[in-house]
Order: sequence, then structure tokens, then C-alpha cells
Amino acid sequence: MADAAIPTVDLSPFFNELNEDGKKKAKEVISQACSNYGFFQIVNHGVPLALMNRAMEVSKAFFTYPEEEKLKCCPGSGAPLPAGYSKQPEHSADKNEYVLMFPPGSSFNVFPTNPPEFQKIVEEMFTYFIKTAQLLESIISECLGLPPNFLKEYNHDRSWDFMTALRYFPATETENNGVSEHEDGNLITFVVQDEIGGLEVRKDGQWIPVTPIEGTLVVNVSDVIQVLSNNKFKSATHRVLRSKGRDRHSFAFFYNLQGDKWVEPLSQFTTEIGEPPKYRGFLLKDYQALRMRNKTHPPSRPEDVIHITHYAIST
Repeated sequence: MADAAIPTVDLSPFFNELNEDGKKKAKEVISQACSNYGFFQIVNHGVPLALMNRAMEVSKAFFTYPEEEKLKCCPGSGAPLPAGYSKQPEHSADKNEYVLMFPPGSSFNVFPTNPPEFQKIVEEMFTYFIKTAQLLESIISECLGLPPNFLKEYNHDRSWDFMTALRYFPATETENNGVSEHEDGNLITFVVQDEIGGLEVRKDGQWIPVTPIEGTLVVNVSDVIQVLSNNKFKSATHRVLRSKGRDRHSFAFFYNLQGDKWVEPLSQFTTEIGEPPKYRGFLLKDYQALRMRNKTHPPSRPEDVIHITHYAIST
């Protein structure tokens, strides 16, 4: 039987150099969460609550505008993903619209001009998210027993991070899918939910709701961490369900790896401990291209959707 809630971790000890006991306990919880769920929540993470609330307000305001106004923030060209405003295609099983943004200063960004403060607020939150992700990256590196700064040096390019502001349409009598069940293809993901909720994570065949708590960031480790750790840490399957009669709003931040990086199980989890690698190596951009094709040309059969298991080595 799966637990009824994913773990919550207090990150305040990592802002206090003297609280070694608190750091140790937090790392134990994170290690267990990454091994068992791939998901956990964090509090006292350093991202100001007032900023998170204001970002949610301007996002909600943007999505209330008429379609012609939203289309002024059209996808940019040349980006690894379509920056700016987009809506899921009609044939998609997912029912949402979103604004996709890259790090502040990126030439790929196409920000809404209304509300006027949208760009300033979102860029500020983006900067905080990067700092928090870097902290978690170092904690996860320690939890895995990797050399100091190993993941930081491996993943030093922040230009491939991105964030989405999302609006999910209300459920209908026949459809309640917001985002189909999937795993994330990056390293670490943050989610900020509004009070509607809807995010669920699968464990032991059951779907566990992730209850919204003000000021909390939902964290999941993703496919790259799963491959590097040779399945020691899990990239959990999750989905979003829509509510009847109510929009759902959220932000998702993707702490990502540069596309030309080679990804394969690390020797610390294979040859050094006598374990066979569970995945063959690949360029991240090749995997991202396969995942994008899942969206642009959805397979007719669910079993044909590309997951990280595409690179799994048969035993």
C-alpha cells in the first residue's frame, strides 16, 4: 500500500551552516523520497512567498485575456522549444494552454506585454528557482554519494533551463485530463500549484494526490537523474487531472541539461560496484527530439510513446 502523501522536506538547515543535524535528517528524507517516489515537497526553500503569489496573479490575469491578445505572445523561432504562448493542439489528449520562458536575458524569450509586470515578476522568480535548484542539485549529489560538485560541473550550463506558466481548462463530463501520465526528461522539476491542485504521482500502482500547500514547491527528479544513478533514484510517473467548473493554474520549472551532453549510467553505480548498466548512452537532444515527437505526432497506441525505457538495456 502506497503512503497517502509524498514527503515534505524543510530546507532551512541548508541556510544555517551550523545545523548539521538538520541537514543530515533532510538528506535522509530526500534520499528515501528519490528512491521510493521520485517526488517530494520542500518548504523554507528561499523563494519568497509574496513573489510566488504575485507570479500566480499575473499568470491568471494573462490567461483571462481574449485569444487575440494572448496570440501577441506567439512562439519564437530558433528556440529548442516553442517559447511564448501556445495551446495544446485539438488532437492532443492534454487540455491546457501555457507560456514557455527561458532564463532571463535569453534571446529565445517572447514575454507577454500584458500584464505589464509579467516579465519582471516571472524573471525574478526564475532567478530564485535556479538558485534553489542548484542547492537541491548539490544535496542530491551528496545523497548519491558522488564527489563534491560532480553534478554542478556536469550540468554547468543554465541556458537550457525553462519554465512554463500553465492554465488547465475545466473538466467536462467526458474528459478530465490536464496532462497525461508521463515522466520528465530533464534533471529536476519544480511545480507551484494553485489551490485547485490536480497533480498526482503514481506509486505501487496507485495515484497519490499532491495536495497544494501555500509556499510549498513540489520537486521531482527526472529521467537524467534516473539514468545517471542507474535506477537508484526514480523518475516518477505523474499526471494532472482537471476539476469541473474551475480553471487550474500552475508554474513548472525545468532544471535542464545542455542538449549536447552525453547521458549514461555513471561508473559509481555500475563498474565500481559490479552492477551492469541498465541504459545505453545517448545525447540528451536526441531523447528530447523523440519526446517532442510524442507531442507533435502522438502515436496511435499508448505503448508506442517514447519513454526513457527506449534506452533501457534488456536483461
